[in-house]
Amino acid sequence: MRWRDSRGGVASGNTLRLEANFVMSRESRVESREQEGQGAGAGSLGPRPSTLVRYSAIYAALWKTSVTREMSFKGNFLLWIVVELAWFGLQLAFVGVIFSQTTTVGTWTVWQVVLLTGTSSFIQQIYQAFFLVNCTNLSELVRTGKMDFLLLLPVNTRFLVSMRQVDLPSFANAAFAVCIMIYAAGKLHLHPAAGQLLGFGALCVIGILVHYSLMFMLASVSFWTVRAQGIVWGYFNLFNIARMPDEAFHGAFKAVFTFALPVLLVSNVPVRVLADKLTSPTMWLVLIGLGVVWALISEWFWRFSIRRYTSASS
Repeated sequence: MRWRDSRGGVASGNTLRLEANFVMSRESRVESREQEGQGAGAGSLGPRPSTLVRYSAIYAALWKTSVTREMSFKGNFLLWIVVELAWFGLQLAFVGVIFSQTTTVGTWTVWQVVLLTGTSSFIQQIYQAFFLVNCTNLSELVRTGKMDFLLLLPVNTRFLVSMRQVDLPSFANAAFAVCIMIYAAGKLHLHPAAGQLLGFGALCVIGILVHYSLMFMLASVSFWTVRAQGIVWGYFNLFNIARMPDEAFHGAFKAVFTFALPVLLVSNVPVRVLADKLTSPTMWLVLIGLGVVWALISEWFWRFSIRRYTSASS
């Protein structure tokens, strides 16, 4: 688990202006292409660049600023990889301690739990790479008034708030988690079909969407409280539950973390698909349904929250 230093905090005013310049530069290039097409005559007018192409170009610019920021602190970049690997090693050691006292947890064997731990870490690291820093920084954007600047840009504000920074060390740690998953699958003699691998990947993506939707919604509370890092990090700490088999929990606790805050479903369901432990499609249908529901609720809450913002000068 990572507590970032000031490098991972809210970007400075200079960095924010740099990102804005990249965005405006991309927008200007699109407009210039349209004007050139109009100048060439009506017969040569090309189609307006699609939204996907436009936002892909903007995101590429944001990636460039993130790489520049990370490479300015190469030592810190490497240190965080080591710290995360050490934390992951402790999680695997914890699994070893549990299975030194028992042979199974419910119906889960030791290597199935190792596979689950690797999957949980993979989902967590990919989420950290794309969204964690941005969600935690939302309250600072509100508190400092930098949200004013983002609202003025000709780009979807939620897109900018959610995707401004990329945490590059998390990709290295996600790759290590994949190696552990492959090793555990070998120990289990798993030979998943292409459909299982595709289902596993799709469910991991849905799990990341669930985490993002919930955490972004919690971060949006900052429009009322100004500071909301405690709430966001509180939810992030719940990720530790995801590396445990769902059969280890019972009663209200299991119900809450399966349906209300579905951290158990996020990692358990993909592993059950990969290890062929699903007896019915109910669990993955529930995960997909919760992904859609929480995405819609998160978007509604964001739109409701942004109306509360009165800018730093008000």
